[in-house]
Amino acid sequence: MAESVESAVTQVEPGIVRIACRVQPRASKQGIRGMHGSAVKISLNTPPVDGKANAALCAFLADILDLSKSSVSLHSGQTSRDKVVEVCGINHAQAIQILQQELNKNL
Repeated sequence: MAESVESAVTQVEPGIVRIACRVQPRASKQGIRGMHGSAVKISLNTPPVDGKANAALCAFLADILDLSKSSVSLHSGQTSRDKVVEVCGINHAQAIQILQQELNKNL
């Protein structure tokens, strides 16, 4: 059975969702790699130095969700691999659909 990203996406209010992420910095390839519990596992090729991995995570999610970088911000997990990202301008179903497509591409 294919993994589902539904458990990682929470609707905060209309047009705003939060996505639970498990980040692997300094990876050779960037992308969604699977699920880590109820979080989306994302590999980034950026080192976790001076917030660069956090910025790269927000930029990566903005890119795959087709939103502006200002629509994606780190909600919690500044210094942890486990992070929650807040995304404005997308609904719950859209976020799940796009993240699931990205996950399926990389499996």
